[in-house]
Amino acid sequence: QVQLVESGGGLVQPGGSLTLSCVASGFSFENYVIGWFRQAPGKEREGVACISDIGGRTYYLDSVKGRFTISRDNAKKTVYLQMNDLKPQDTGVYRCAAEGGTTVTPMCRGPFGGYWGQGIQVTVSS
Repeated sequence: QVQLVESGGGLVQPGGSLTLSCVASGFSFENYVIGWFRQAPGKEREGVACISDIGGRTYYLDSVKGRFTISRDNAKKTVYLQMNDLKPQDTGVYRCAAEGGTTVTPMCRGPFGGYWGQGIQVTVSS
């Protein structure tokens, strides 16, 4: 059974930091591109960051470049999203995703055809 379980979300003030984690099971994690997507109320889902199977390539949404860092630990079957200098517009439900047979840019820009996590809320507000 494929599972992607996110943790680390919550409420943070503007300018603050959060680190999201996603633990995977039920598939060959090391062979999949992994990404983080987010969706705010009334807005389209967008690919925030994606990382290649061995971590050599990454993609970032323009609005998060320089503030967010995606990384992965294949031994732990875990992917991380370090988010710094958070802004109210970063608020949304963040979901971890895994897709095989693709590369970072096509995965993050969609359409998406892999596995999804349940999602976790990130709220940036004073």
